Amino acid sequence: MKINGQDVALDGATTVDALIAARGLDPRRVAIELNGNVVPRAQRATTQLKDSDVVEIVSFVQGG
Repeated sequence: MKINGQDVALDGATTVDALIAARGLDPRRVAIELNGNVVPRAQRATTQLKDSDVVEIVSFVQGG
């Protein structure tokens, strides 16, 4: 699969939620795009990932 433009092995993360956890990200502070579509938070736990998927992870940071 591709994550943010880089080829990455699934490493056992089979759902979007599992991918977020495996990367140590705060699920409240990220948006996930899967194959060109934003994955709603309510669907992250049930959205399965495949080797052919293209994922973009956008992290939100607070500035001031």
